[in-house]
Amino acid sequence: MSAPDWAPLTGFRVAVTSARRAEELSALLQRRGATVTTAAAITMVPLPDDDALRAHTEDLIATPPDIVIATTGIGLRGWIAAADGWGLAGELTAALGKARVVSRGPKATGALRAAGLPEEWSPESESSRELLHYLVEGGIDGQRIAVQLHGATEEWDPFPEFLDELRAAGADVVPIRVYRWRPAPRNGEFDQLVAGIADGRFDAVSFTSAPAVASMLLRATEMGIENRVLAALRGDVHAMCVGPVTARPLVRLGVPTSAPERMRLGALARHITDELPLLCARTVRVAGHVLEIRGTCVLVDGVVKAVSPAGMATIRALAHRPGAVVSRTDLLRALPGSGTDTHAVETAVLRLRTALGDKNIVSTVVKRGYRLAVEDNLAQAR
Repeated sequence: MSAPDWAPLTGFRVAVTSARRAEELSALLQRRGATVTTAAAITMVPLPDDDALRAHTEDLIATPPDIVIATTGIGLRGWIAAADGWGLAGELTAALGKARVVSRGPKATGALRAAGLPEEWSPESESSRELLHYLVEGGIDGQRIAVQLHGATEEWDPFPEFLDELRAAGADVVPIRVYRWRPAPRNGEFDQLVAGIADGRFDAVSFTSAPAVASMLLRATEMGIENRVLAALRGDVHAMCVGPVTARPLVRLGVPTSAPERMRLGALARHITDELPLLCARTVRVAGHVLEIRGTCVLVDGVVKAVSPAGMATIRALAHRPGAVVSRTDLLRALPGSGTDTHAVETAVLRLRTALGDKNIVSTVVKRGYRLAVEDNLAQAR
């Protein structure tokens, strides 16, 4: 048997919102066949220019904390590097070294040890909830706790409930916001990506940080399309997040999310590869053929058939209820644009039949419309 002419993600459209390592994630997805659109959702505030971070650093040196919580490796390393640039690295590590040090996961643990700050404890699950339970169980009333946060702003933190529960347990919490961010510039590629989500032009959107999610939601509101974006993400555009912290802003809004077990970029690419065909591809047996309907193409008996946007809209409408007759009026509504002439439907069906390679796949029902010629009315959706 010859090798198939398609890859696992052939025909699927994925939006990548990462500010860092976007090229790496895009390459991983493209190698698996996806059509990828990239636009960074955020821009980072350069650490040497972060006056707020420097002020917090000087404050902790003057009044060392009782407990230090490291949440990310890159954030902790960036903080130490910034302090070194200000000539404060030695004083900072000396101040932190007087505290109990806990870590949220292995990357943060590695950064702590590299800075000469061995951790007291770290949850194997990398769970903020388990870390919180450990601290509260031991008693933190009256304790000054420095929490290193990654990707925060003065108005938004990635762990709001975590910080609130520390305070509720009596702690004096000092958030250390490392790598603060700003939304992407207006009227650029990111605006086009957000509009594409609203229009359903993607099968999945990948998020590698909670700030990227927050920026997308903020921009959708500014563009007046927040409801459409949320409707798309609750429907046929699937939110693929690197982990639960990233997903949290969407979960709060009732948006279904999907994430790999390991919070790693490669794991996210594999997760998208495994899950997207299950979520999006629709398989039907029609006129002696097996059709797999994807985002931008149809596989007929395992062979990729390039189909126009109008053709894809037509076959998706016909496959919504395989075997049922769909009127020309209903098919016209499904076509891109806002046409009013049903001749556009006849043209779309003719071109679809040609693209699929067998005119019998789509049957004409005289005076009623069109239907997929399903075998014994059995179809399965994956």
